[in-house]
Amino acid sequence: MSFDQLRDELTARKDQSLYRQRRMLESPQAPEVQVDGQNYLAFCSNDYLGLANHPDVIKALKEGADRYGVGGGASHLVNGHSQAHHELEEALAEFTGRPRALLFSTGYMANLGAVNALLDKRDAVFEDRINHASLLDAGLLSGARFQRYLHNDAQSLEQKLTRSEARRKLVVTDGVFSMDGDIAELPEICQTAKQHDAWVMVDDAHGFGCVGKGGRGCVEHFGLGQDDVQVLVGTLGKAFGTSGAFVAGSEELIETLVQHARTYIYTTSMPPAVAMATLTSLKILRDEEWRREKLAALIKQFRDGCEQLGLELMDSPTPIQPIMVGDSAEAMRMSAAIEAEGIFIGAIRPPTVPQGSARLRVTFSASHTEAQVTRLLDVLEKVSR
Repeated sequence: MSFDQLRDELTARKDQSLYRQRRMLESPQAPEVQVDGQNYLAFCSNDYLGLANHPDVIKALKEGADRYGVGGGASHLVNGHSQAHHELEEALAEFTGRPRALLFSTGYMANLGAVNALLDKRDAVFEDRINHASLLDAGLLSGARFQRYLHNDAQSLEQKLTRSEARRKLVVTDGVFSMDGDIAELPEICQTAKQHDAWVMVDDAHGFGCVGKGGRGCVEHFGLGQDDVQVLVGTLGKAFGTSGAFVAGSEELIETLVQHARTYIYTTSMPPAVAMATLTSLKILRDEEWRREKLAALIKQFRDGCEQLGLELMDSPTPIQPIMVGDSAEAMRMSAAIEAEGIFIGAIRPPTVPQGSARLRVTFSASHTEAQVTRLLDVLEKVSR
């Protein structure tokens, strides 16, 4: 059997301006990067605090490799749970104000593992319509009755919870929505869940480091705690600048994941050196408030400039600042025109976002400068005429 049908489907994606291509990054993550042999000013990284290439984090990684070698060597439950992993879990538990935290190799694995360890076909899961793909996949794969409520709409959630007679009910939402940049209305969502005896799970991948006191995320931002959000997920590959993920929560939750989360049990642990690097980045993230203050100033500068240019921004207070375009072909045209001016920004198209809502996803780092934001605005003015 040939792959002719697949070739035809790929051709169709190209014709619809939906084809995805990898680009070759040839430098560290930074505001100025080299991609495919060309130098660009980049506004498309999730390295929100500028820690991915921080010298202290690099130093800690090297020291970790000298001490522990490179690979984890085994799963956590066999012989791969190092002292570095354990120290990082304890530090993340303290950072989030939870009794315990558990490391996963990726955010995708953390979400799949948590939902599938907690739910089965007797249960129900309720998810925001624009949740990250890993959360949606987790809900679908769990076997629980899968329902999506309108984006950030507690009333829509209420209607679905009212009709449910499931054994267990889990409400799942992003903290900061990765393609829109807005923050979940957690107080209303948590109150609605509590009225229906449902757990709440928040994936705060894009909130940690950028939102809340000391970068403690959306739950802290709203003054909520473990009684409101029972399952808290964080990713280390964004504001933390390293790699991996974690779930934080009660003793009972973490032990349940240790016993039942297949994406934790059946995979090799992250390199211990990465855990050591993350301990260093966690301290910087928590202590250096100026990074969040600078991000806020850059975001304001950008939003004020876009308003003057008449560009349509989404309602986001976070480093994710999408410019709504609508048509996929037009988003690709604008992205290419911006790239021709020496600035690297990705065009986000369906199925990552709904049909008719293609956008330029502009993201900021504390490493950017005001002059670089001014240059971006000048280029946007030129290409949007």
